[in-house]
Amino acid sequence: MIELDLPTRGIRWSVRIDEAGGPVLAEHEPQRVLNTASVGKIFLLAEVARRFEEGALDPAEVLAPTPGDRIADSGILYLFGQQEQSAADLAVLVGAFSDNMATNMLLRRVGVPAVAALTRRLGFEKSGLHDFVRDDRGPEHPPALSTGTAAELAAACARIETGELVSPAVSARLRGWLSADADLSMTAGAFGLDPLAHGFADRGVALWNKTGTIETARIDVGCVRAGERALAYAVLANWDDPGTAAGAGAHGDPRDEVLAAMRRIGEQVRQHLQE
Repeated sequence: MIELDLPTRGIRWSVRIDEAGGPVLAEHEPQRVLNTASVGKIFLLAEVARRFEEGALDPAEVLAPTPGDRIADSGILYLFGQQEQSAADLAVLVGAFSDNMATNMLLRRVGVPAVAALTRRLGFEKSGLHDFVRDDRGPEHPPALSTGTAAELAAACARIETGELVSPAVSARLRGWLSADADLSMTAGAFGLDPLAHGFADRGVALWNKTGTIETARIDVGCVRAGERALAYAVLANWDDPGTAAGAGAHGDPRDEVLAAMRRIGEQVRQHLQE
């Protein structure tokens, strides 16, 4: 088993680690619904991959951005001189850099309702992508880009790893896109892999993941494989902004504590795989 050492003062956690498709190794409040920032983009990628495989969307179809798609922050497409991109390349940008602009372009093409419908058909009731990425989120918009639970997100990762999310071909596409994720700053940082090149086994480990980051949340979900063994994980942490009424009395910004705890979890996952 894996022992969790989580700082809880002012921090809300939802954690699950399991053998992919097998027994649970550790969990803490796995059914707690938390803000998952960009992690819900996994469900967009699942719908895009499904359409690619079923012929409903041509991977080579070129999409052009609208003014509303142009969101900076996460990603690199907003820096490109050539921003018209194929649907396939936009999916790569979402997987590798959680690209907000690419996300909006794909989401406008397939639609929020279609992503939500697939998410529910897959059996995920508490997790999902709710909206486009926005610079300003007002009362007329969903309060969070995405929300989820560790139980459902770990299950999604396990099914992607075992080829059971939608289909083996869809799962393989998802693994390919997510293995390019350049963010190994959280749980995945414990493996000492190259953030820009870890799609193939290094030090006997292959990893793919999806992270989410906002000022009051850190989330890392994914799967780590060593030989025939694979562990799926979902580590979610939320806290209140000390500058708001909800965060009044908070003892500063806990993100360093959170990141350290997430790395400790990754170290335990690594140790468990080596046993």
